[in-house]
Amino acid sequence: MVNDTLLAAVENELRRGPWRLRFSEQVEARFEADTQRRRSRQMVVSGLISAFIYCLFLINDYSFRPDSFTTALILRIGVMLPIGLPILWWVYRGVAPFLRETLMASTVVVATVVSCLIVAESTVPYSYLDIFSFGLILLVGNIVYSLRFSYACVSSAISIFIILGFVLPYEPMPPEVKRLAIFTIIAQALFTLVANYRFEQSERTSYLHVLKEQLRAGYYLQDNQKLTRMSVTDPLTNLANRRQFDAVLPLRWQEAADKGLCLGMMVIDIDHFKAYNDYYGHPQGDACLRQVAAAMQANSRDSDLVVRFGGEEFLVLMTNATPEAAKTAAERIRRGVEALDIPNHGVSAHSVVTVSVGVAVLRPAAGFTPADLLLKADVALYEAKRQGRNRIREASLVEVPTSDDAVDGLGISAQ
Repeated sequence: MVNDTLLAAVENELRRGPWRLRFSEQVEARFEADTQRRRSRQMVVSGLISAFIYCLFLINDYSFRPDSFTTALILRIGVMLPIGLPILWWVYRGVAPFLRETLMASTVVVATVVSCLIVAESTVPYSYLDIFSFGLILLVGNIVYSLRFSYACVSSAISIFIILGFVLPYEPMPPEVKRLAIFTIIAQALFTLVANYRFEQSERTSYLHVLKEQLRAGYYLQDNQKLTRMSVTDPLTNLANRRQFDAVLPLRWQEAADKGLCLGMMVIDIDHFKAYNDYYGHPQGDACLRQVAAAMQANSRDSDLVVRFGGEEFLVLMTNATPEAAKTAAERIRRGVEALDIPNHGVSAHSVVTVSVGVAVLRPAAGFTPADLLLKADVALYEAKRQGRNRIREASLVEVPTSDDAVDGLGISAQ
């Protein structure tokens, strides 16, 4: 249900066009959850590279304005790094999306302030030419960090106001150079914001398409799994069907042979079911089958495979069985069905639905096949029917019979 709603929301976002940079609440939350870790790491790497390059400008400070080099050293190393590095650490550890973007945007603003202070401290002629490099700070925020567009706009606007507040009253800078510097920085801000917008637009559109395909692939997988379950499940009783039994029996047989264990088999038939159907009708007969099947499943081990073999006949395949355990399990099933107390007036006024059970237990070995196990359990069922129904009969086939005792080993022993 959640995936249905999410897929509908994704398709709606794709129809609304790519110009919007904010998804609906559900899709936005999924977008942030899926991209936050990767985005945070990319921002931290970008921040570390930017911090290193920012500190490399000390070479320019030393060669271009030696009179203020100490100030530049203090501001770049002693102020910018103690602010920037903890921010990168917090982002790396993981913070809320709005806080991540705000923290990274704040480094752009702080770098702008620090750069202005360094230039203002110098009395060297033409020191103001460094102002033309301030656009690199905007480039870092808008392109290298790739801040979310709204945060990029805000940090760019604040940085431009800070630069204007510094440049306009800065007397060593000629008016025509001021105009050029301001125009250049504003142009850089606009160009980088356009690029930032297109980057985020592309990222979000690509994400929507990928998420849509992932959700659809999930549906296809669920459909395939559902079809697979349907192909091996009886639709009426929700038990395994004959196809599943035919596939599982050889596997369980080989597993028992490898481990030296015994397999148990019950063949179960509902007594007088034709009379029940004739009296109550097929819809009520189907309801009866469902109740009996549920009782069989409830009274079997989790490791046992309960199968509707056809009509009113059922099988229970037991792993790691012993004759005693198989007989006990069969009796538990017989009593469980009888305890349902389903009237069967098709037989008599006082009759209830019961089952007859044939049980066989066999240790796989040379001379035996899985078909032998089913055959002998079926023979035992026939004997239970012949002796009056609502009872268990067992054919114990634990050991490989010799030529002398083959008949005894395959013989039917009454419970």
